[in-house]
Amino acid sequence: MVDPDTQMTEADADTVSTPADAADAGKNPDNAKRRQIIDGACRMFLSQGFDAASMGAIAKAAGVSKGTLYVYFKSKEDLFEAIVFEQARKQAEQIFDFDNGADMGQELHRLGTQFVKFVCRKEGGISPLRTVIAIADRMPELGARFYAWGPASGIAKLKSYFDAKVAQGALRAHDTEVAAAQFLDACLSLTFKPLMFNAAPQPSDALIERVVSTAVATYLAAYKV
Repeated sequence: MVDPDTQMTEADADTVSTPADAADAGKNPDNAKRRQIIDGACRMFLSQGFDAASMGAIAKAAGVSKGTLYVYFKSKEDLFEAIVFEQARKQAEQIFDFDNGADMGQELHRLGTQFVKFVCRKEGGISPLRTVIAIADRMPELGARFYAWGPASGIAKLKSYFDAKVAQGALRAHDTEVAAAQFLDACLSLTFKPLMFNAAPQPSDALIERVVSTAVATYLAAYKV
């Protein structure tokens, strides 16, 4: 079901940005205005939740007119999808960027630590995931895209890293896709998962160290040559 607030009215159209702004929105999707809108939307989704946050409230939080908001995003669903994609892009750039020349144990430890801290952040980490789970039944396409951009992308990137190490002779041949998924899940076992259900607070650095170090040691014991 589409939120009726996502439909542009004649009054909204009266406040729409200039044609130059509209062209800029299409040609430069990462421009300052778009970033401003996404930041405002993040605050509203975090404080009010997806269903309660209206396009009007998002526009106000972002400091833009509702008409300008519609130049960049045709609906609240589109806006939330942009936020999800932005988080997935940041995750790929910041975490799943491997140094094939570095010590494998140290690189996996870096990955695991950064991964846990990234997904456990309230803003941009755990809150969007909770929102996606809550709306996935009525918006299955968004749920599928979230999985593709986030978890599936991370597994694929780690699989490629493991494949390269197998080719170099540093790892024994194994099902690298399953191993990648299991490694990431192991890092989340006592850190992210309890937090997801509000069963525990944000994981401490000491807990993250314990969990990630064990995940790394377990993987290397199983597959390192």
